[in-house]
Amino acid sequence: MDMRQIAESHLKAWQSGDAEAVAASVDAFDDPDTAGPLSGDALAAHAGEVLARFGNLRFHIEHLAVTEETAVLSWTLEADHRAPYLAMPAVGRSVRVTGTDLLVRDGETVRVQRCFDRLAVAAALGFEARFVPEADEDRQFGVSSRTTLGRTARPGALALTWLEIDDGAQAAEADLLSAEVVKALRASKGFLGASTFDIGRRKFTLSAFDRPESVRAVHGRPHQRAMRRFFKGGLCTRVLTSIWLPAAVREYARCPDCETVFSTDEGAACGCGWVPERESLL
Repeated sequence: MDMRQIAESHLKAWQSGDAEAVAASVDAFDDPDTAGPLSGDALAAHAGEVLARFGNLRFHIEHLAVTEETAVLSWTLEADHRAPYLAMPAVGRSVRVTGTDLLVRDGETVRVQRCFDRLAVAAALGFEARFVPEADEDRQFGVSSRTTLGRTARPGALALTWLEIDDGAQAAEADLLSAEVVKALRASKGFLGASTFDIGRRKFTLSAFDRPESVRAVHGRPHQRAMRRFFKGGLCTRVLTSIWLPAAVREYARCPDCETVFSTDEGAACGCGWVPERESLL
């Protein structure tokens, strides 16, 4: 079999959705999601994971250049995103990315080096990449989000929770459940807003309410479903839930005209007459 046939056969194995066929089509395979070249059962397992995340693969060959011992194949891939990838929840729709396969034959052995841009994949899935420093002995870093309804009442209670997760699949599911909980809370009159932040293996949510009695809104069906997944479904390894009552809330603003810093209590204004707009505190 010449290199053109081998390259095309390898792509057809991926398109067939058969992980064993992928492993049988070449002797070694490496891509940005592997920790080095894979072969045999390890390659079949990797292919199975990819095919579980991205179903109905459709490769379109853009360019194919071959010699007696090499093949360079540029492709465009369309696939259905069905399961979490790099902690990004499944979007349930088709995505489109480009990449290149380099195939090299050394005697009877054929190796494949697949290249594609994982940032481009994230963008195709509707995610924007954020870069954080590596953890050191003093600090861990992460990403965050904010949900606000524009309600400017001072918080009378804060709910703090965190979830400790094992892997990217758990992280994606926890994100989906958290989004459902916050979406349900938006309909509650006492809910003021929420901030979420991921640090290391923990996912934190800080929610603000106008008074302690309003925290009962947390215990809606989405929250109950999330708790069942923890207690009976194996989601996460540890969970903390807590309610905090603020001892003091203070807010200050800098006047854009005279640069005076002053307290923004109800109705407060700078000495020059500037009145800041009221904003949500969370």
